[in-house]
Amino acid sequence: MLIEIISALLIGILAGTFTGLAPGIHINLIGASVVSLSASSLFFSSINPVFLVVFIVAMSITHTFIDFIPSVFLGCPDTDTELSVLPGHELLKKGQGYEAVMLSAYGGIIAIILLIILAIPLSLFFSNFYFKIKFAIPYILIITSLLLIFIEQKKFSALLGFTLSGMLGILVLNSGFNLKEPLLPLLTGLFGSSSLILSINQKTQIPKQVIKNPKNKNFFKPILGAVIASPLCGFFPGLGSGQAAILGNLVTKTDNKGFITLLGATNTLIMGFSFLSLYAIERTRTGSAVAIQELIGFLDTKTLILILGISLISGIIAFLLTSLISKKFIPIVEKINYAKLSVITLIFLSFVVLLFSNFLGFIVFIVSTFTGIYCISLGVRRTNMMGCLLLPTIVFYLTI
Repeated sequence: MLIEIISALLIGILAGTFTGLAPGIHINLIGASVVSLSASSLFFSSINPVFLVVFIVAMSITHTFIDFIPSVFLGCPDTDTELSVLPGHELLKKGQGYEAVMLSAYGGIIAIILLIILAIPLSLFFSNFYFKIKFAIPYILIITSLLLIFIEQKKFSALLGFTLSGMLGILVLNSGFNLKEPLLPLLTGLFGSSSLILSINQKTQIPKQVIKNPKNKNFFKPILGAVIASPLCGFFPGLGSGQAAILGNLVTKTDNKGFITLLGATNTLIMGFSFLSLYAIERTRTGSAVAIQELIGFLDTKTLILILGISLISGIIAFLLTSLISKKFIPIVEKINYAKLSVITLIFLSFVVLLFSNFLGFIVFIVSTFTGIYCISLGVRRTNMMGCLLLPTIVFYLTI
């Protein structure tokens, strides 16, 4: 049995590396495919479901590390790394792209350790109090939204950007269009292609990159922000890594480097907390948790311990892989004209959106791109475009 677990672990790490590097190929797609095959394929149905759980956990944790590489070097955000594009790109233009990726990786590996430490206390807390505080979800989101706007100097511009992106989010997510993978064209347009187009127009030149680990390893403030915000976002529906990063940053007020660390930590913590949520309150908060529930039902303590152990091993290996792959990316970024690379990336993103979200998704992608460009031109933080997720969630919970 140990050999099978190790095999599932290694295959999961490889799968997470692939999904992390390939924009648009999300772990939810792989997880759903595994569940489907386990129900229909003779080969997969003969595999012990626990091994498939190990695969999904290893893939999910690895993905949370690797997906920062295309976000920083190519400007291609995943649905959990959209907020890293701007600070990551700024560091890339200073020759610190490797440092930007490793800042997120340090946040992720610290998050794994904290996940193991906090697993039992948080599980006990939420199993006792979750249903008593569930009513607060929309009000927490409203407060978060107002804070996003009022911390800006240009408050009207921030409100305009938040409202425009929020209305677009409502149209895409709550309109009943049955759009496939709706977050892909929405977030890729707002945070990815809009930045790429502006980079092309600005004729951005990428300087020689320096391969060195972060100088300032004082991660206390960003990790504190992640620890404060992530449990709330990991256990409550409608709140993801982006919202957790916003909440955490409002508390600890970190700089760009700290924010990347914070986002790396929240990305990994929320994935881990989604497994705890399945265990403690029998609710799923991520596609990976849904896949695990489909395979084995709700978690018992023994399976939770296995998941935590797999998370730790996957996190350590993913940390090393992030460093190795980032170093391989640097010569490519330095040699290729960044404007041409941006055009190629933009074409690739368009193809991915067409492939997974069809023509309607491509229309959303175009509208989201122009909305993103306009919101950026307002001269306020791009975090205000998280209204695309915050506003639809607020409307949803206020109307149920």
